[in-house]
Amino acid sequence: MKRIVITGMGAITPIGNDPGTFWKNLLIGKSGAGALTLFDAGDMPYNIACEVKEFDARQYMDRKVIRRTARATQFAVAATRQALTDSCLEISDANRDEIGVMMATGGGGIIEIEYATEKLVEKSWKTVGPFVVPSAMANAASCVVSMAVGARGPVMTSAAACASGHYSILEAYHFLQRGEADVMIAGGTESAISMLTFAAFGNMGPLSRDTDRPQQACRPFSIDRNGFVSGEGAVSMIMETEEHARARGAEIYAEVLGGALTGDAYHLTAPDPSADGASRAIQKALRFSSLAPEDVDLILAHGTGTELNDEVEALAIRQVFGQPTPKTTSIKSMVGHALGAAGAESALAAVMAIRENIIPPTINYTEDPELGVDVVGNEPLEFPVRRAIVNAFGFGGQNVVAAFGEYDG
Repeated sequence: MKRIVITGMGAITPIGNDPGTFWKNLLIGKSGAGALTLFDAGDMPYNIACEVKEFDARQYMDRKVIRRTARATQFAVAATRQALTDSCLEISDANRDEIGVMMATGGGGIIEIEYATEKLVEKSWKTVGPFVVPSAMANAASCVVSMAVGARGPVMTSAAACASGHYSILEAYHFLQRGEADVMIAGGTESAISMLTFAAFGNMGPLSRDTDRPQQACRPFSIDRNGFVSGEGAVSMIMETEEHARARGAEIYAEVLGGALTGDAYHLTAPDPSADGASRAIQKALRFSSLAPEDVDLILAHGTGTELNDEVEALAIRQVFGQPTPKTTSIKSMVGHALGAAGAESALAAVMAIRENIIPPTINYTEDPELGVDVVGNEPLEFPVRRAIVNAFGFGGQNVVAAFGEYDG
């Protein structure tokens, strides 16, 4: 088996538009939640979100390309350019065919479709622009990233609802293991804060109802949790074989140890209350990573803050690890639920926790004794983190768990 390592990271998030700012704000417990500005919610009771602020795509892309691409794609390009700079990796004619892209999204260009539909209904079919389809298609982010940086290896898009961003990292790991590339640009991106998605999620029920106090609205694993806050953003990672990274003298952040996917085969939106699929994903991820339960120091939880999802995830954690569980935290309390980018955000936090031996807190936390999980609540914890797992569970019962470790080479 080849060793797969992470050598660069980029991030566009509601609490910072680069990895350093993102990490600093996680540690101080800063919430990115606030009043909606991306659209007018009207009389809708759900009017808060974790929006990306002060993002200027012109720093990363040509104006013409910006006009023809979705906000999520712009996030992906920005995060990738940051990650490449961070990794000191130059893409040239000599290596471009061995560098691939695996950028995930849960909703693709759903906002572009919504806006185009409004024009179609309110005005005329003639007002629908020719770039609606290419900007809205799910694979746009991966393709535009590959064109922006010149990567001509495997280019693919993963879509696994809220587990998409994490799935892309795991699939990139497999591409590298199979020798289909020397380097993979992997991560997730999402921008789906719109009237349509808020109406749908609002009527479905998972959004937090505490809109009068947005920064306290998302409370994963807390006894008073009542829903998530929608988020957006992108994370991109440079993953490469250890051999390739060492040959070019790259700084290595952490190692991707392995991971696993399972399906619930239960319901399109609700998790299996038995937690069978989630616990099997954790168990298989440990096995494929050559880890025992006692080897895990930290769990970056899916932790949405909904009553049922947190209950089922806690059950899965107890089923695998017993009690006491490993230290557990959910950054969605600060960055919201970025859907297809959420797993990649958590992966970045896991890598930084391993590197810095500090666990970011789950803010707004009040213990729920029924859950039986050792949650790092409200304050960061200095703690030796050598190995961490990241959970990501998506609509449709798609469960993805990956393990990361301290690089000891």
